[in-house]
Amino acid sequence: MLFSPTHEEIHRAAREEGFSRPGARRTAEEFEVAATVPLIVSDDVDAAVDALRPFYALYLGGMGAKAVNFHANVAIRMGYEREVDEIQDLYLGGKKDEAAAKVPRKLIDEMSLVGPPEKIREDLEKWRESIVTTLLVTGGVETVRAAAELVLGS
Repeated sequence: MLFSPTHEEIHRAAREEGFSRPGARRTAEEFEVAATVPLIVSDDVDAAVDALRPFYALYLGGMGAKAVNFHANVAIRMGYEREVDEIQDLYLGGKKDEAAAKVPRKLIDEMSLVGPPEKIREDLEKWRESIVTTLLVTGGVETVRAAAELVLGS
């Protein structure tokens, strides 16, 4: 959850440490990495991004304690520390809409698949080249159908 194929290096050290331990039961080559990725197929990219802002505001600003929020730490390690601090302050202060408005569009684009089919197909290449082996998407029948068409190229 909250994975970015453009910043997978933040996970690499932990993976390498785990696989190098004596008695490790798996190798990197046989280890499955499943990532939950929000998917919204829409010609209105701004509306799709805005629809995801409350989701990201909740995880970056409202999960765990301010000092211990594993979800926020991912975005911080991606370089969004200042933004995450502001989102957390607003969210924990009860200003959820304002917190959502502060979630950077670039962050949403890095962790999600949003936009028209052509853009999503292009963005999928980053995910295919990453350590992720399985994309987990949620939604109704239309979302799942759209995901299948985009991934399988039908």
